[in-house]
Amino acid sequence: MRASLIALLVGTALGAAAIPAQAQKTYGPGASDNEIKLGQTVAYSGPGSAYSMVGRMSVAYFKMLNETKGGINGRKINLLSVDDAYSPPKTVEVTRKLVESDRVLAMVNSMGTASQTAVQKYLNAKQVPQLLFYASSPGLHDSKATPWTVPFSFAYNIEGSIYGKYLVDAKPNAKIGVLYQNDDVGKSYIRGFREALGAKQSNIVKEVSQEMSDPTVDTQILQLQASGADTLVVFTSNKAQAQAIKKVAAIGWKPFYIVPYVSSSITGVLEPAGLDNSVGLVSSYWFKTPSDPTWDDDKAMQDYLAFFKKYLPNDNPGDTTSVYTYMGAQLAALALERCGDNLTRENLLKQIQNLKDVQLGMLLPGMKINFRQDDYYPIRQARLARFDGKSWKPMTELITIER
Repeated sequence: MRASLIALLVGTALGAAAIPAQAQKTYGPGASDNEIKLGQTVAYSGPGSAYSMVGRMSVAYFKMLNETKGGINGRKINLLSVDDAYSPPKTVEVTRKLVESDRVLAMVNSMGTASQTAVQKYLNAKQVPQLLFYASSPGLHDSKATPWTVPFSFAYNIEGSIYGKYLVDAKPNAKIGVLYQNDDVGKSYIRGFREALGAKQSNIVKEVSQEMSDPTVDTQILQLQASGADTLVVFTSNKAQAQAIKKVAAIGWKPFYIVPYVSSSITGVLEPAGLDNSVGLVSSYWFKTPSDPTWDDDKAMQDYLAFFKKYLPNDNPGDTTSVYTYMGAQLAALALERCGDNLTRENLLKQIQNLKDVQLGMLLPGMKINFRQDDYYPIRQARLARFDGKSWKPMTELITIER
């Protein structure tokens, strides 16, 4: 009798152990069994509206996931993409609403250095993830002071360093003229550029600044030409860059002309400046571009173009902002997928910090995305490319700035 009872108890225990425990679901604000609610601020209007593709692409990508995969882990993505008119006070206003009224899980894939800086302290104080946005000031990459702020960007100082490193190697005797935007963006570029030049900083023969409120940059371009510079580096945003390109062409100046990635958009900058005027410009890139025939038979490129044709039929797939934002949305989706049923703000931040050796299809061969808890600079490599009047053509191998 006793043996039978022991056998019964053991069998019952084994049977209970064989039944898997129901995995516990843990939700933070904005997450439920059916939905993940995210927030985004984008300049759909105002002086930064040339970058509005950031919003349209993000909305389209999550719409595609909802339609083709049922969302992420069975939950539909509800992206609240809001216009902040590229105005920091407006960014603060709409971000507070998204966090406090709409109760989003996180802010993702937003844009604008000044705008993101304006909400950085608020989001960190609230411990709301400010993730994978498109702004590159070093102050937005400070993993110690603001750990909830994790950009997906080619940091301005890193990009500036790549141009400086190239000039030291390829044009060691260049006479360099620099025009920069007099704000954190322009100053970040200059800092990295000078650091990479090192002992060759003396090659800078003239350096002038530009205020966002300046109606034109004609005066600055004339000053740089008069300096005798044969190499021109212009660290400005779209409007001023287009003006500079036009003015350089109008006065017949033919310098070796570098423009940063952020103002290299064909539709946003080069077309307004004139494609003929833009021939010979040099910029950087770290991902595949649809205009480069090298990738015509590439599977990732074909998938991207098919997605674009279906979900963004009225936009230009060749715009560099489009590809950049597509990859940022992919990273956001990957981190959310890895959260599983632990959809808290803390776990989402953890998943972003632990994205290692991620090979997105649209990255250049050999490139990987790497975040670290103590290093929020995921992109440290790029190639340089030259504009031929129709598209950007590669002109160097990968240039790397070491950690």
